[in-house]
Amino acid sequence: MTADADSTIRAAYQALFDEARARQDAFVQSPLPKIHIGMATCGIASGALETQAAFETALAERGVDAHIHTVGCMGHCYAEPVVVIDHSDSAFPPILYPKVNPGKARMLVNLFLEQGDPCFEHIMGATVENEMIPSVTERARFNREKRVIMNRCGRIDPEQIHEYIADGGYRGVVDALCQSPEALIDLIEAAGLRGRGGAGFPTGRKWRFARAASGTDKLIVCNADEGDPGAYMDRTLLESNPHQVIEGMLIAAIAVGATRGLFYVRAEYPLAIDILTQAVEQARQNGVLGKNILGSGIDFDIDLFQGAGAFVCGEETALIRSVEGYRGTPRHRPPFPVERGLSGRPTVINNVKTLATVPPIVENGVEWFRSIGTADSPGTAVFSVVGNVTYPGLVEVPMGVTLRELIFDICGGIPNQKKFKTVQIGGPSGGFLPADFLDTTVDFDALTRAGAMMGSGGMVVMDENVCMVDVSRYFLEFTQKESCGKCTFCRIGTRHLLDIMQRLIRGEGREGDIEQLETLSRAIKMGSLCSLGKTAPNPVLTSLAYFRDEYEAHINESRCPACVCRLLTAFQIDQEKCALGCDTCFGRCPTDAVFTTSNRKKAIDQSMCVRCGECVAACPPVYSAVIRYSPPNQVPVIERPPEW
Repeated sequence: MTADADSTIRAAYQALFDEARARQDAFVQSPLPKIHIGMATCGIASGALETQAAFETALAERGVDAHIHTVGCMGHCYAEPVVVIDHSDSAFPPILYPKVNPGKARMLVNLFLEQGDPCFEHIMGATVENEMIPSVTERARFNREKRVIMNRCGRIDPEQIHEYIADGGYRGVVDALCQSPEALIDLIEAAGLRGRGGAGFPTGRKWRFARAASGTDKLIVCNADEGDPGAYMDRTLLESNPHQVIEGMLIAAIAVGATRGLFYVRAEYPLAIDILTQAVEQARQNGVLGKNILGSGIDFDIDLFQGAGAFVCGEETALIRSVEGYRGTPRHRPPFPVERGLSGRPTVINNVKTLATVPPIVENGVEWFRSIGTADSPGTAVFSVVGNVTYPGLVEVPMGVTLRELIFDICGGIPNQKKFKTVQIGGPSGGFLPADFLDTTVDFDALTRAGAMMGSGGMVVMDENVCMVDVSRYFLEFTQKESCGKCTFCRIGTRHLLDIMQRLIRGEGREGDIEQLETLSRAIKMGSLCSLGKTAPNPVLTSLAYFRDEYEAHINESRCPACVCRLLTAFQIDQEKCALGCDTCFGRCPTDAVFTTSNRKKAIDQSMCVRCGECVAACPPVYSAVIRYSPPNQVPVIERPPEW
């Protein structure tokens, strides 16, 4: 770019920024209270729409003026619907309220906005005794995170491009346009950015291959086909801050010389699709997308493709086949997509999180990015931490933190005084790591050495009540169903693996089953074409490596140590712990197997029990009278008395 061209680009952006900043300043400096409501899928599913309606009704009824500002997800999914109230007339900082239902919304309008009482007992993290209210960024979890790509999530309205621009958005595009594509690739390569979709391939190297590929009709594809059970990082980013992903795509296009982009989003994400479609149109209207971007003479536009929900289409060559109208199946590489991809054109495929990381690197530089994380895995990682953990949700941490810090210090540890048993990292094809690995650092290489993998960022925490044979079977069943069927090892091998696992949970294990599981798993990993097949046996292999005794108990004793496998478990009620007159288990039993004994305690008729576990869930914790037995033949039988 010449000096005149640089000036034109910067002047065009400055005009956009000034207009956006003026609009945002008018909102920020308004004396009216501001009610920020999280409206991502997790918030809406928890009742955020009803909460918003309650705020609107209460404000109108009481004649209180306030701004209702809808934002994305803050990551505190356990606390949804989340509301932050910034009352400029009060002496308090912005206050975060968890689980704001319609009733609590009406109360906050009445007591706080009208009467000035912030309702300390309802504030997240406040100490009622000394009335200390932490600021939003000082709260538990926030103060331990390092937010790079989630920095704007929960702060801006994703449906208003001016809020993103006013916060410095699209400034990275200006910096990218004002330097050569080669210098831009050098920057990303020097930063050490690795793909956040699971493979960890160096992003700069991928861009360099695409830049060198022959042909001028190149493509950038954003892979938002997030299919891991319990993973929702990509969806949340698209719902909460879509413009940062669009900006990352635009910078990638400038680097490799692409003129078209494509979002591949699974159709199960309707809110993300709606917000993303609107964001793309707003970007076009503001001149940062489409023809002659910011007066630079560079053209780049984006389309959106809805995937049908096949897990295998997260693999880039299967994704390409899907877009071309074929069944999503992977193909042999080389040629790689950067050489010959969609419709034979050089195609760069990057994950949502990878592209969202690009703008901060361009804006802040290599040294800033490398100051975060580790030498070989710089930057941050976003995890969806779910399962048996006190504070589930989205967490963004620097690479290099330990699993112990992430699970216990940031996410609150295991609830209900249970013991930690294992954590599965990397989605359904990830590996299980037991307590001995809690001091393992979270980065691409350390997790691989431990037998797991970073994957796309899904993390499932499990407590002592989990059966490793059953949970391994569950994840194997998922990958087996999602196999495209192209490879014999994956199609048939995973079926054989699953057949053995299903026999084990029924107590029909045979001598040699463990060895057969290991042999089959190794063959599937070696013989499969794509990563789905190569990683599908990981849950079985890692659970065998670290919890072999549970497999042996299932095979040799027809016993489930965790008392989870239904056919290997029975329930009985401890007569000494059972409370007189308590009928909770009686009311929950679907088969009327629970009956009242002659001494007015409860017992279970084993001939009628279907082992659903409802009696365990119903029994009040203060009694904990229901006992699990494995094997079932150990259950002491209590005869049902004659009917009254």
